[in-house]
Amino acid sequence: MFEQTAGKDPVAQLEYMADQGFTAFEDNEMKDRPVAEQERMARTMAKRGLTMGVFVAHTIGWNDPNLTSGDDDKRAFFVKEVRESIEVAKRVNARWMTVVPGLVHPRLAPEFQTANVILALRQAAEVLEPHGLVIVIESLNNLRNHPGQFLVRIPQAYMICKAVNSPSCKILFDLYHQQISEGNLIPNIDAAWDETAYFQIGDNPGRNEPGSGEVNYRNVFRHIREKGYTGILGMEHGNSKPGTAGEQAVIDAYVAADS
Repeated sequence: MFEQTAGKDPVAQLEYMADQGFTAFEDNEMKDRPVAEQERMARTMAKRGLTMGVFVAHTIGWNDPNLTSGDDDKRAFFVKEVRESIEVAKRVNARWMTVVPGLVHPRLAPEFQTANVILALRQAAEVLEPHGLVIVIESLNNLRNHPGQFLVRIPQAYMICKAVNSPSCKILFDLYHQQISEGNLIPNIDAAWDETAYFQIGDNPGRNEPGSGEVNYRNVFRHIREKGYTGILGMEHGNSKPGTAGEQAVIDAYVAADS
């Protein structure tokens, strides 16, 4: 996001983010980074007071009915990957890890698929509970970015988290995806509040910084703040303008939206 200004080195980017007043950082690919790089980034985040946000905990079934299938081997592999993520989380001082259930199964009723996802998440949550770590399940839009994905709507994610019934399985509420899938952002935030642990940001259309699209992020941020949320708002989006000017525009957009 700030590569043009801070360079490609992740530690230099962390230093730049901290200098600009950001207080957290998320990295979907953290698990795939070399251990030495994870440790170097963790030291920098600790030194600069940056909280580590989400990283992706497992191999996502972009082209495969993964957790929806009920396949014992796929479920066991998923739980294994979540277990392996514990060491990564400890290394980088993370609490939350992203899970996406995968594609819709073409030959199973939605109710069976839901039951299969609940079982997989329950087993993974049991692994994480003793460590105080949390799976956050992310609903993705299937109209623009991820056609065919099983988990699309916040009410669906809420039902699954209620069924898993664990402090280690909560909702990642991605405001970009949900604006596309169902809109109704503030009422859905309220309805799913007790199962929501994390938010991600992106405006629509374009999936760029607040103010580049149709979402009134000033109102959304105010509402989330007034509900008492003190967690992370993850910036999972691109820049609407190129170069260093575009990177500064991202910072300016957050100042404006959070005022």
